[in-house]
Amino acid sequence: MKVIPLYDRVLLKRLEEKEVKKGGIIIPDTAKEKPQEAEVIEVGEGRVSEEGKVVPLKVKKGDRVLIGKYSGTEVTIDDEEYVIVREEEILAKISE
Repeated sequence: MKVIPLYDRVLLKRLEEKEVKKGGIIIPDTAKEKPQEAEVIEVGEGRVSEEGKVVPLKVKKGDRVLIGKYSGTEVTIDDEEYVIVREEEILAKISE
């Protein structure tokens, strides 16, 4: 199934943080915090300005971004977990 967000919304997949064991203690998944780093899967066409013009988004498919821990709406598509956020909820783009 293909999902294309509307307007200034972005479909993201949270990137799992690398598991680090300290002192042999393994933290269960339920106690872990949500990762803040995500990959852009799909983007909407852009936000419509007051003049009626479409303002394109500054992120594109494949970008890596930072989002807040509790940002957006979590959705499940084909047994995969995704987050849909507005572009303004994206805190930063990550470049390597």
